[in-house]
Amino acid sequence: MSKSRLEAFSDGVVAILITIMVLELKVPQGADLQALLPLGPVFLSYVLSFVNLGIYWNNHHHLLQATKVVDGRVLWANLHLLFWLSLFPFGTAWMGENSFASIPTAAYGAVLLLAALAYFILVRALIACEGQSPALAAAVGSDRKGKVSPLIYAIALAVAFVVPLVAFALYVLVAVIWFVPDRRIERTLAR
Repeated sequence: MSKSRLEAFSDGVVAILITIMVLELKVPQGADLQALLPLGPVFLSYVLSFVNLGIYWNNHHHLLQATKVVDGRVLWANLHLLFWLSLFPFGTAWMGENSFASIPTAAYGAVLLLAALAYFILVRALIACEGQSPALAAAVGSDRKGKVSPLIYAIALAVAFVVPLVAFALYVLVAVIWFVPDRRIERTLAR
């Protein structure tokens, strides 16, 4: 089965999600800088979600570059990932419009956690795919970032009920960890 349709569909979904998120940014009711202040939490939530979607798009691209084949299990694993990513606009809006209140911040963390687990499942499905290049498994290696990220998200989710801004900071930490595309795949492909 060709991976190009999977790649094109995923690219389209991510583009739509980013568009939906930016449409949620409402224009303030004033013409001065003070009018922007109430939008601070909404804008910060948007920036974090935009960066996260960009990270997923970037790493998904790198992952598929190292992939030779996909099968039905991979298609479903990819849809599973896209499902959780599709909840980013909702989580972003709810958290931002409620100024990082506990429950919306925890819900956002749950979406981040489940997206991270879905990406991990996609990686494993790709590696297990019959006819896959062994270079993919070698490139992924021990996948420390893929294992540490859900752990940080789980901690942040619990912390969100006590100190939501600390949870938000932990969400940012994971984004910083993943900001540079996965170089393991680039190095393996260069060999």
